[in-house]
Parts: sequence; C-alpha cells; structure tokens
Amino acid sequence: MADSNPQHPAYGLLRQVTPTASVLLADNPGKMTLDGTNTWILRAPGAEECIVVDPGPKDRAHLDAVAASGTVVLTLVTHRHADHTGGVKRFHRKTSAPVRALGEKFLHGDGVTLAHGEVIEAAGLRIEVLHTPGHTADSVSFVLDDAILTGDTILGRGTTVLDPKDGSLADYLESLDRLESAGAGKTVLPGHGPELPDAAEVARAYRAHRQQRLDQVRAALVEIGENAKPMQVVRHVYSDVDKKLWPAARMSVKTQLAYLRESS
Repeated sequence: MADSNPQHPAYGLLRQVTPTASVLLADNPGKMTLDGTNTWILRAPGAEECIVVDPGPKDRAHLDAVAASGTVVLTLVTHRHADHTGGVKRFHRKTSAPVRALGEKFLHGDGVTLAHGEVIEAAGLRIEVLHTPGHTADSVSFVLDDAILTGDTILGRGTTVLDPKDGSLADYLESLDRLESAGAGKTVLPGHGPELPDAAEVARAYRAHRQQRLDQVRAALVEIGENAKPMQVVRHVYSDVDKKLWPAARMSVKTQLAYLRESS
C-alpha cells in the first residue's frame, strides 16, 4: 500500500504523487542518477491493474517491490540507459507484462515499438507518447491528463546531460518545445529527483539555461580558440562546478560544440 506521508527521497516506499501516479525510488544513488532512479507506477484511482514506467536497475529487491504494487499489464521504457532498463528482462519474467520502448532492444512479450503521438489505453488511463530526443536519441515522454513522465529529458533537480553517443542539442531544444506545448499545468514526473509543478514552466527554464550555457561556450571559444577541445571548454565554463562532475559536463559540452559548429 502506498504511504502518502514520505517525501522524496523515500527508498523502499511506494509514494503517491498524483491521483494516478506513485513512485518507487531505486536505491542506486550516484553522480549521474542523483538520489536514484524513479520507477513510476500508473493506474486509475482504485484500479488493481497498473502500468510500470522504467523498472530500473537489476536490483532484485527493487524489482520485487515494483511487481508487488499491483497487476502489471504493461511496462514502458523512457530511454536506453541501464539505470532505467537493467532490470527489464528480470521484471518481464516476473510479471509477463509486455515491454514497450522506442528501441527494439528492450521489447519483450508482445510489446511493439512506441510511436510518437500514439495513445496508449491501459489500467484505466489514456497516455500519449511524445518522442523527446536529446538526452538520448530514443528518449520518450508520457503525457497523462495531469502530469508528464519525462525520463531524463527533464530532471527533478539539476540539468540533463546530453549523451554525445546519440544525443543532440538541436533535438533537445525541440523536445523542450514539445514539453512546453504539452505541459501547461501538468506535474513533472522525472526519471530522477522529486516531482515538479508545471512542466511548461520547467521546460522554459531548461531552455533558458541551455541558451545561457551556449553563450558561455561561445565566449570561451573566442578566448581559447574556435578549435578548443571539450575539456578545455569545461575547465573554462564549469570552473565553479565540482570536478567530479566534469566528465558529465564534458558530454554536454561535446554536444554543444557540435551544435555550434554545425550551425555556423
């Protein structure tokens, strides 16, 4: 049964956040995962059946707790990173629920790939799928009547790293536009960190932050040279940030440099 009293972070407790969404926080804190990975359980009020979004890491205790939260009829994946998908196979074996994602690698059962704009109806809910690439190419968000599950596209605190393997700042800015358009008055249910009010407002703040960083990178290139390497830019722009976070900052700087050089 969900405990309505705890606040984030609340490890091992099913915490009700909105009338249709509760969360189980995986005990996997770290530099990239903040307090840990949020596994979301969605259902209409009073329903036994539920949808699980991002089963989380390969952690037996966490997966067992998620599976015990109700009759799982569908599992959804926001993106490929292992802290969200490491437990998918084990979770599917435990629940037999189909698993759906944008990438075929994570499909199980009779799950099919997600499509931008499609509407999923299950567990008494209606959920719209938004393709929101940028953090990764396969990132998706899920729109409910009163909330948006944003995966790692928008976090509950801090800002999102853009993975240079397949992330793109141009894509990310477009994704923020989509979330702003869809998110007015809707609660942000992120992949990491606490929930936030008004997804549209948060998307605008994220965009302003990205533009500020771009201006800082442009200024750094004027000072240290147009051909500067990513870590040179990090040392210049992120000098006030804990050096333990510089490897993550380097990932985002690589995508920022690619954006600036492609648009020049």
